[in-house]
Amino acid sequence: MQPSRATSYRLDAAVKSRLESHAAAEGITERALLERLVSEGLDTICHPGIVYRDGPTGRRAALAVGPDVWEVISALRYTTGNDEERVAALAEQFGLHPRHIRSAIDFAAAHREDIDTQVAANDAAAEEARRRVEQRSDLMAS
Repeated sequence: MQPSRATSYRLDAAVKSRLESHAAAEGITERALLERLVSEGLDTICHPGIVYRDGPTGRRAALAVGPDVWEVISALRYTTGNDEERVAALAEQFGLHPRHIRSAIDFAAAHREDIDTQVAANDAAAEEARRRVEQRSDLMAS
């Protein structure tokens, strides 16, 4: 990430008040909230159909009509065939139009590091869950 640069903007008083209130409610600085909103806003302009959602693992990009982008990309790793066959298979799997799958793929390509991190975190959580199941099974078998 590049170092930040000093920037000055004038905001409508009502917008500034809403920014202050929301930042306080989230327990973050106005600058952090403003930066997130601008970044996410630009993403949604550049990638129609992408939205951001809060969840237990934080904010993440998702298809407005379906799953998180990382979920599509994770499933893509296990899908075989040529590009169009893979897109069609994922569209069927998620019950979406192929254009939505392409939107998720395009977003992931532009945000590869973030999406790869989310997929890796999910893989680690799944592995931990598998390990706990095995431990429980071992305990119950004794």
